Amino acid sequence: MDRAALLADDPLWLILIKVVVVLFIGPIITVAMIVAERKVMGRMQQRPGPNRVGPFGLLQSLADAIKLPFKEQIIPASADRKVYFLAPVIATIPALIAFSVMPVGPKVSIFGEETVLQLVDLPVGALLVLACSSVGVYGIVLAGWSSGSPYPLLGGLRSAAQVISYEIALGLSIVGVVLYTGSLSTGDIVDAQQNGWYVYLLIPSFLIFLVSMVGETNRAPFDLPEAESELVGGFHTEYSSMKFALFFLAEYVNMLIVSAFATTLFLGGYMAPWPISLIGDNYFNSGWWPALWFFGKVFALLFCFIWLRATLPRFRYDQFMKLGWKVLVPANLVWIVAVVAVRAFRNEQNISTGQWVFWIGAGVLVLILLALLLPDRKVEDDEERVPITGSGYPVPPLDLEIPKAPKRKAVRKAGSRRQRATVAATAQEKESTDGDV
Repeated sequence: MDRAALLADDPLWLILIKVVVVLFIGPIITVAMIVAERKVMGRMQQRPGPNRVGPFGLLQSLADAIKLPFKEQIIPASADRKVYFLAPVIATIPALIAFSVMPVGPKVSIFGEETVLQLVDLPVGALLVLACSSVGVYGIVLAGWSSGSPYPLLGGLRSAAQVISYEIALGLSIVGVVLYTGSLSTGDIVDAQQNGWYVYLLIPSFLIFLVSMVGETNRAPFDLPEAESELVGGFHTEYSSMKFALFFLAEYVNMLIVSAFATTLFLGGYMAPWPISLIGDNYFNSGWWPALWFFGKVFALLFCFIWLRATLPRFRYDQFMKLGWKVLVPANLVWIVAVVAVRAFRNEQNISTGQWVFWIGAGVLVLILLALLLPDRKVEDDEERVPITGSGYPVPPLDLEIPKAPKRKAVRKAGSRRQRATVAATAQEKESTDGDV
């Protein structure tokens, strides 16, 4: 039986088990991910990280998860209360739903019932993941608007611009995979990689997907919507207690979803990595072993999120938008045209498809590097410039000069002169008093 037939034959109790696993796997991995992130970043920055709660600090996230619901809820007086309460739910629920189409493993037996380690296999499963990530941003935008505060509003607007920019690049990066697979089903995409992972064949798409998924999840160095140094806390500044915990959960579950999606599209899904895949009879590609390979690849991508946060500073907003619109999107369009051309002419030439894709991918990577290295065009003196000051905002003028601090010796001399003058005046007053007596 194929994948769709096995899933359609699942009894009700097995479907309920899968639903519970899909709903709880995100929060469980989030708890483990937070501890791992703080430990790894501490190691990278030569500090211990959490080490108080539980053995080696491993229960710190569990303690935080218990603490947050009992903290006081502070709601701004100017907030739109209905939207304020609804925004965290909108941000969290789509992230949990997206994992339902991820194929974690092949056919297995659960309590004597044959099934596939996947909740549902839709013909448009890849589009469902993109749709869930797009809907989740509404929670961030509505949270910023409903708070009635300027800094959350700026964070929400930044998030809208960020998701529009990087959602386009993210969606275009899967076009090459769809062209080679001929299907939008996540199960079909994994099955099509049995003879080779798409990360080797479509490496420009994979690299663009990696950059776009970091921007899509608002993670450093693309954490512009919640920039602490600029916007206090961004869109969730006015949130506390359980609502803040839901935003925290949504961020980490989205990291899990995009990592699982990248694994499904480019890293062979649950296929065993080389050289384990060379072992005969496909022993490690059957049963429960593939679930181990799937989550191993997912955790490797999650480690990259931590690595980036610990090493790279935050982008400026203009650099961020330039990377999305002037580099990723044009490079993606050029690469899609190249893939279509290769598939159209591969039967008319003696050159193999792999060689075509390799050389065209190398050309696209060169174009990306040139776009990143070329300096911006300088504004000429006769061109119109945008005034920085004015418009009624309390911005200091550009020619403001801060007075220099006096030198230490001059201060010391001035102090000694005042001291001598004071002593002389006291002595003179004393002499005049003695003469009168």
